[in-house]
Amino acid sequence: MLINGRWAETWQPVQGSDDDGRFIRQRSGFRDRVGADSARGFRPEKGRYHLYVAYICPWACRTLIALRLKRLDDVIGVTVVDPRLGEQGWRFSGEFGSDRDVVNGASYLHELYTRADSSYTGRATVPVLWDKHSGTIVNNESADILRIFDRDFGVLADDGLVLRPVDLEDEIDAVNERLYADFNNGVYQAGFAGTQKAYEEAVGKVFATLDWLEARLARSAWLVGNRLTETDIRAFVTLIRFELAYYGLFKCNLRPLAAYPAVSNYLVRLLEIPAFASSVRAEHIKAGYYSIAALNPSGIVPAGPRLDYLPETLASDKA
Repeated sequence: MLINGRWAETWQPVQGSDDDGRFIRQRSGFRDRVGADSARGFRPEKGRYHLYVAYICPWACRTLIALRLKRLDDVIGVTVVDPRLGEQGWRFSGEFGSDRDVVNGASYLHELYTRADSSYTGRATVPVLWDKHSGTIVNNESADILRIFDRDFGVLADDGLVLRPVDLEDEIDAVNERLYADFNNGVYQAGFAGTQKAYEEAVGKVFATLDWLEARLARSAWLVGNRLTETDIRAFVTLIRFELAYYGLFKCNLRPLAAYPAVSNYLVRLLEIPAFASSVRAEHIKAGYYSIAALNPSGIVPAGPRLDYLPETLASDKA
């Protein structure tokens, strides 16, 4: 991580923990918007902004899905980091289907954080929404970036799809809250638990949430209302990684997704939407998670699983 703008130690996956060994996630440090709500005057302009993502990362990929759903592909550039986490965290290697940083010429993502704030203290995480005009980070919180793409780019974005409809905001917030606490972040709390108690508490919440999702999706095609919303993006990014990484490496193995037919059918339907499918690179997901030495010291990446719902083209780093 960075301490006062200097890389201080080898990258570690656990950001913090409480006295009972529960994993505690770091809060994002850059939280501005684009347009009328921007505190620093960021304006919606074609070619001005750049998104840094990792295909391994669910938080980053939900912004990538939103960018493509809102047809901002030709408005905002994208750079993909190497999925394999090294001693200095995310790297621009140009290897394994990743990119070099042609915008800033950085070798590591943490260099962007110190360019934005020379005394930054904290972890250098993806996603990052970068402003090329002022050379700084606009936002590094995925929930904010998703809404920036949905609302802040005006006529530059496709207004035919609204990911956070005003009439569904309260229900979206309620479902999002449970999804984040017990599922999106719950799998990490299970995988990075420091005690048996913390693990059992977390994995119980993960599968209670899958039970809840199964019941909800048995009644409706979508998680909120009768349309695609940001909540479906939030659910998808964890579901698509569930058997590729969380079931084995994070010990979330009470039941496979096949035990949840409504959830499984929902995942298949989402994969039929190009913006969702194009956010998935199974080999990046496996290589990234299994590069976490604290959980997999041998570095061996499993050959499977073979997943019937995952198109063969998405299992390659050329996807």
